[in-house]
Amino acid sequence: MSEDHGDPISYQALRPGTPVVSSDGRQLGAVERVMDNPKEHIFDGIVMRAGERRLWVDAPEVAHIAERRVTLTIDAAEAAGLTDYAPGAPEYRANVRGGRLGRFFGGGWKRD
Repeated sequence: MSEDHGDPISYQALRPGTPVVSSDGRQLGAVERVMDNPKEHIFDGIVMRAGERRLWVDAPEVAHIAERRVTLTIDAAEAAGLTDYAPGAPEYRANVRGGRLGRFFGGGWKRD
């Protein structure tokens, strides 16, 4: 391999700004955020920033996640057909400052 993309990592360790590359080696954009189902620990996909657009990359279209690069299963021509990201249901994140009592009363999550 001519370039070092780092070690393979979990989707949970993937950082915003990591380059996203098609299967034929063309850089398409960068990771904006990772989408998952935290309750079941299931990777759902990524939101990729490509210029002014935010594109949805579904989990089956992600072939490999490494420290410094995400490689897709699709080539650049197929990637041109990716759809714009549009949030559906409200998205939540863990409220680590909610405390034990807050979690008891349902305050363990914050809406994004």
